[in-house]
This record gives sequence, structure tokens and C-alpha cells, in this order.
Amino acid sequence: MARVAGVSQAAVSRAYTPGASISPETKDRVLKAAEKIGYRPNLIARTLIRGRSDIVGVVMGNPKNPAHVATFEALSNRLTKAGKHLLLFTAEEDDCAADVHVEDLLKYRVDALVLISANLSSRISKECRVAGIPVIFLSRLSRQTEGMSSVTVAAGEGGRRIAEHLLRQGYRRLAYMVGFSDSESNREREAAFIGCVSGRGVPAPQRIVGHFQREGAMAAARELLSQRRKPDAIFCATDYMAIATIEVARYEFGLEIGRELGVAGFDGIEQAAWPSFDLTTYSQPVEAMINHVIAMIQRTSGSPSSSRIVVEGELKYRGSTRRK
Repeated sequence: MARVAGVSQAAVSRAYTPGASISPETKDRVLKAAEKIGYRPNLIARTLIRGRSDIVGVVMGNPKNPAHVATFEALSNRLTKAGKHLLLFTAEEDDCAADVHVEDLLKYRVDALVLISANLSSRISKECRVAGIPVIFLSRLSRQTEGMSSVTVAAGEGGRRIAEHLLRQGYRRLAYMVGFSDSESNREREAAFIGCVSGRGVPAPQRIVGHFQREGAMAAARELLSQRRKPDAIFCATDYMAIATIEVARYEFGLEIGRELGVAGFDGIEQAAWPSFDLTTYSQPVEAMINHVIAMIQRTSGSPSSSRIVVEGELKYRGSTRRK
């Protein structure tokens, strides 16, 4: 290839390396010669030479959740701009469902692993540390901390602000719909929500599990709204579950959203702002969170470290909780 283009092998390598120092004329000569002979760079060989692959493994929990899809799209765009290649697997959000996919990713010598609302077992976490692969949890906390990093929204602050908002609107019989009972990232949010309500002269919020799924949230909403003394406001751990709750309340129980039943969510997905839902939510600053993820990948590639970054979100007050 170098001989055909009339340049050195180093020049060929720089032509295919994003951000490398090479003149436009030399790069153009290399690319035209490559097109002429059908040349493609051998990424496996480059990995062996450089000791890194520029491949980032991503495991995304519950691909039906619009929040996860939007986060992945933004992350994918940023990784591409940073000259990284991406390997994607999807998994359920239940306990350690990402293990089997991470075991596959380890075969590709990825430079880093990003988990979007997915979790790992202690065994696989240890394998990643031994292999020198940085692991970054995005929008979720890890049960393991050694060699694990995370970038999350301020979940506790979000839970507290939602509780204060619902109380200001005059709601008094509150309920909280969790994803999973033992979700690490849910605990701060739930504790802050319940703690804010305590001592305000209102009953303790009911708690019900929605399993982070549309069907699970609909079943949980039916259970809550079938009670003789049903809640007058429901805070859901995700917008995805909140939208399902609105549909059940509106079309199965004939409730007017906002006046008769307040519904709030958490994430800030695009659909939350649609007039059909007009959902109050605590919005995650996805771009800011991904900025931190990219910085972690570039800073820690090949050397796992432990760090936790918490980014402030924003309360989006809309009609689904407008009672006054």
C-alpha cells in the first residue's frame, strides 16, 4: 500500500488515524491509492501494534425505554467523533443480565466498557479489572466500586424536588412506582422522595414495583387505582413507566390527569413533552453526562479507576401535575 501511494508506512497509518499529523495532499494520495487497489486497514493488526483497539463496548439495558435509546444515540455520535469504534449489545435491566454480553466483549480487547442502565456481577467486574478494562456505568450506580466508575444524575435531588412540587400542588395521597425493589440507582431517589414527605402531615407514600417495563407499570397502576382510597399522585421512577400510568388512568379509569390524578416521571425523554402526555419530569442532562463519559474513556483507557460523577438535572413542570 505504501509503495503504491509513494509514501512511508507511517504516513499510511497516519492517514487512517483521526487527528494524526498529516498534510491534506499526502492523505489524499493515500486514500486514492487505497481506493485503486481496494485496500482497507487491518484493525486487528493495528490493535496488536498499538496495544489498544479504539473499540468501546456498550451494553444498553431495556432497548424499549426511549431514555436508553436517546442516551445511546448521543453516546454513539460522540464516540464516532472521538475516533472510536463501537460494539453494542442490549440486555434486560434485571440483575446482572449484562454478564453474558460483557464476556463476549472481552474477546474483542475493547478499550473501555460503558453500561447504560445495566449491571454486572462481581465475577465479571473482577474479570474486567484483571483485563485492565475501564468500566463506566451511565445513568446507573454499580454495586461494586473497585475499578468501576459512574456518571449519574442527582437522583436524590430529583426525588426531593418532585415530592416538594406535588405537595405544593395540593396532592396528599402519594405513591412511588419503583423499577426494581433492589435497584441501586433507585434507592437515593426513593429515600429523598419519602424523606421529603415525612413530617408534612400526610400519609407515607405507597410503594409499588413497575419492573421498568410498560406492562409492569400498567399492572402496577391498575393495582393502585383500584383501591378504595387510591392515591391522588404517582411518582414513577422513569418517564417510560409514567406514560404507561397516564394511559391506564385516562383510558381505563376515566381520570383527568393533573386535576384528579397527578403523574410525574424521571428522565426527561422527548415523548414527555408531547401534548398527549405533557408529563412533569426530572430531566437528565444527557449531553453533559456523556461529556464526562468521553473524558473518562480518554483519560483512563487501559487503566481502570474508580470515580463517581453526579450531574444536576432539571425539574420540567408540566400539565400532568397541574392541579392549581
